[in-house]
Amino acid sequence: MSNIEAGRMGVSEERLRTLAAFYLCDDQALIDALAAMTHERRGQFWWDEYRGILPPAFLDIAELEHHASYLRSLQTLSIPGLLQTEDYARTLFSSEVTMLPPAEIDARVEHRMRRQRILDRDVPPPLTMIIHEAALRMRYGGRKVLIQQFDRLLAVSERSNVTIRVLPFTSERYIEVTQPVLYAGGVVPQLDTAQMDNHLGGYHWDAEAELRRHRLLLDFAQQDSLDAVASREFIRQTAREL
Repeated sequence: MSNIEAGRMGVSEERLRTLAAFYLCDDQALIDALAAMTHERRGQFWWDEYRGILPPAFLDIAELEHHASYLRSLQTLSIPGLLQTEDYARTLFSSEVTMLPPAEIDARVEHRMRRQRILDRDVPPPLTMIIHEAALRMRYGGRKVLIQQFDRLLAVSERSNVTIRVLPFTSERYIEVTQPVLYAGGVVPQLDTAQMDNHLGGYHWDAEAELRRHRLLLDFAQQDSLDAVASREFIRQTAREL
């Protein structure tokens, strides 16, 4: 049991269902969702191609988004990764602070573009992206890169499964927006996960008390954001001001 809990060995569907019965777990939806996970294997998914090439956090975010039934995010200083253009992503990864070698920059950009394929599924997950005005005002990459990025935002915002909301500077309520937050809904609520990035790496939360705090943060941010139509017009106006 300790080896299973520590991730040193897998668990079969038969054993998982046996354990569920032993511990009197009668949530069939949760049991079925966990049973489906037992059939996943390393090397099965596209992000496994980057194992040993990119840090594990890159694989984790791709897996999280791939399995999510819906996604909510709050981005404060840059455009959400799922909505970035290639040139915008390359600008971020080419920071003089990180000083990454060209090969790794290429791999990171390619990985980020491949993540966006979830938007092109036959049944893509619903996305609600709250973007702080500060992220739109940052001049990463210069005018040409930003014009293309804003065009990308406007095009994606027209999709039926994507909602983009702008949180403007004029919001008078204090909302903790210093760290970007991604909330991934699981196939059942018990598998929800919240993820937050900073300069030291990514952090994940799955305890209900922590998830509730992240849901409240996203709810407050959404309440103070412009609606989808007004957000599109705000993005257009910001582009015209470049």
